[in-house]
Amino acid sequence: MSLNWVNLAVLGAVTLGMVNVVDSHLLSRRMPSFRAFLLLLGISMLVSGLVVFYLYPLPENVDTWPMVVAVASAVFRLTSLTIMIYTLRTEEVSRVVPAFHIYPVFVAIIAVPLLKEVLSSLQWLAIVIVVAGAVIVSAKRNQGGTITWLGKLFPLLFGAGLLMAIADVASKYALDFISFWNMYWINALCMAGIFLLVSLRPRIIKELINMRRRSSSIGLLVLNEMLAVIGILLVFRAMENGPVSLVSTITGSRPIFVLIFVLILNRFRSGFLIEGQSDKGTLALRVIATAMIVGGIAIIYLD
Repeated sequence: MSLNWVNLAVLGAVTLGMVNVVDSHLLSRRMPSFRAFLLLLGISMLVSGLVVFYLYPLPENVDTWPMVVAVASAVFRLTSLTIMIYTLRTEEVSRVVPAFHIYPVFVAIIAVPLLKEVLSSLQWLAIVIVVAGAVIVSAKRNQGGTITWLGKLFPLLFGAGLLMAIADVASKYALDFISFWNMYWINALCMAGIFLLVSLRPRIIKELINMRRRSSSIGLLVLNEMLAVIGILLVFRAMENGPVSLVSTITGSRPIFVLIFVLILNRFRSGFLIEGQSDKGTLALRVIATAMIVGGIAIIYLD
């Protein structure tokens, strides 16, 4: 199967879904604090960003404006992801990620007028189906049988999704002038700088020195961030070649992969994540959501 932009976007969604699961495990079970996690994340992104910067410098005679847009997209993406990561400390990953991934609708609404993208009726339908499926995954039935959502955190994640949509549209614009490799290191270095700015403190360093299972936890984080680099590059490559509205929609299917990975890991390693057992009603909702996401992606692929 040739790796066109659709396939790249799907692979990116799968890869980043696994990254989200491990991030949640690290935050909820291993890291001494949120800032300690950001410090390690910042160091990892600084190293990977500098390596890619050295291997893939900017093209000659690139204008200032695309660079400004690329940096702005990195700042919006950083703010959005920081909000999402913060919520992972208190909520299940299989509920946070779906609520966050309503953003493809915003991408389509912004990209069509600004980037002059043209979507068919079937593609608009696919966007609605995939996003609806992603949101349904976040539903949870309580003991009385009532379906509940994320409550107070939902508006916060709604705002994070809007920021991510702006970041994706800005990235697509900048990718007309620079490569997806350039886009990666710009994002990585911007995020690393801000993460280190807010977390590089003697107290945080001491927390990391004294943390339990330090070597295994840091090793797991490094491996996970290497996986994140692959996932981000896949998404940027797909965005470079395809319409950002549809690439964002496909990457918005990430929640179903998060759910699958959570179920697999909890089955073979009990306690890897704090996730409640699903009753038959919740399971039925998630099966429906899965079918919606798969069907929406199939429409995009075949249209």
